[in-house]
This record gives sequence, C-alpha cells and structure tokens, in this order.
Amino acid sequence: MTASVRPIPPAGVPADTRPALFWTFVDAIAVTQRNLLQYVRIPQLLVFSTIQPVMFVLLFVFVFGGAISASVPGGNYVNFLMPGIFVQTAVFGATATGVGLAEDLGRGMIDRFRSLPMARSAVLAGRTFADLIRNMFVVVLMTVVGVLVGFEPLSGGLPAYLLMLVIVVLFGYSFSWISALIGLSVKDPESVQAAGFIWIFPLTFVSSAFVPVDTFPTWLQPIAEINPVTVAVNACRTLLTGTATFDTILPPLFWIGLILIVFIPLSVRAYRRV
Repeated sequence: MTASVRPIPPAGVPADTRPALFWTFVDAIAVTQRNLLQYVRIPQLLVFSTIQPVMFVLLFVFVFGGAISASVPGGNYVNFLMPGIFVQTAVFGATATGVGLAEDLGRGMIDRFRSLPMARSAVLAGRTFADLIRNMFVVVLMTVVGVLVGFEPLSGGLPAYLLMLVIVVLFGYSFSWISALIGLSVKDPESVQAAGFIWIFPLTFVSSAFVPVDTFPTWLQPIAEINPVTVAVNACRTLLTGTATFDTILPPLFWIGLILIVFIPLSVRAYRRV
C-alpha cells in the first residue's frame, strides 16, 4: 500500500481545495482496496469464511430438515432455511471486521494509518466496506449452494431477490461496526473472535433463522420476535415468497439505521483513543 493516497503539495504550492468529505471517501476506498487485496493474496481467508455457512446448509437440510419440515409453513424447509442462512452468514462474517482491526493493531498498522494525513473514519469505513463486499460474494455463493439442494431464489421474482440481497448485506454491514468497536476495545484477535461468538450465537439461534418462532418455549417467543435477526430473516422470507409489504421491509431497515447511528460514532471514538 502506498504511503498515502492524498497528495501533499510542496512548499509554495496552494493546497488542494476539494472538500474534506471527498478526501475521506478517497482514503476509505484506498483502505478498502488494501483489505480486499488480502483476500486475493491469502485466499484461505475467503475459503474458511465460506466453509461454515456451506456446512450449516448441508447439516440443516440433510440432518435436521426431515424433522423440522413438518413445522414449516408449506413444508418446503430449504426455501424456509436459506434466508436464515443468508442473514446468519452476514452476521457471522461481521466478526472478521473486529478480528482484522485487532490484527492491524498488533502489527502496528493502525499506528501507521494514524500517522498519515487521512480521515480518522476512513480506516474503519474501508475495513467495513471491504467486509461488505466479501459478504456479498459469500451470499451469492450460498445461493448457488442452496440451488443445488433445492432452493428457489427467484420464486418471488428477480427484483425481490436483489432487494433481499441488499437487506442481508446492509444488515451484515451494520453488525461489522459492532464488531469494529469490540475489536478496538479488546485488541487481541483471539479474544475478539471469542467475544464475537458470545453475542452472535444467541442472536442467530434465538431467532427464526432455522426454525419457526412458534416452536420455541412460550416465554422465549417474545424475545425471539423482537430479535433483529428474526426481523431481518422474516423480511427476506416475505421477499422470496412474493408476500413482502412495506410493514415487513421497514423493520430491518430501522434496525440497520439504528445500529449504524449508535456504533459508527462509538467505533470512531474508540479508534481515536487506541
């Protein structure tokens, strides 16, 4: 990576008058390229991030699918499962943001970034945007795997599938900022990964991602219903079945906006203090 993407004018030459927002965007793109190059140079990072969701698909379809299908509306468990797998994959993938930032802290990369004339938020924006692109690739790959086991991604139409993809990717992007705050606070990659499982596992498994909420114990159902993962999964299911309405699409967008509004400032503040 070059020392800086922002040119520093020599003495006597007028400074660039373009707005700071422009340079923040340029800096974020440079950091995004740097993080994406890691997946090209170290393909194992991308391979391992796709193995887990593939295993979840095969496990639930072929091992648990027969027992769960009876409780699924319509009896088509594959179509019921895949939206949950998409959201679960995006949420689990968000942990890579915190782990990556912790690794950069340990290698001194954050200190190098801080010494450059670049926006403080650009490092975090570039890291989270790179993970967003990776999540998009993984979800598309999961669609292919799902089709091989009977998934019908276009049952609600191509526009509905594309909108579902946008919701899934943005949902994972918002969780990347939660992970970023954890990574900057904990600072140890192994501890960040362990901490990620502590909050991600309850969110994904106490939701409608894998089984209908009405199969949960009565006392647990209200908790599962307000779970943001449940909200996102239900919206994706309505899109794929062609039954989506404004009332089903708005709640996950609300959660995405709320998480970003809360955790972007907290993450930037934590970055400035490391």
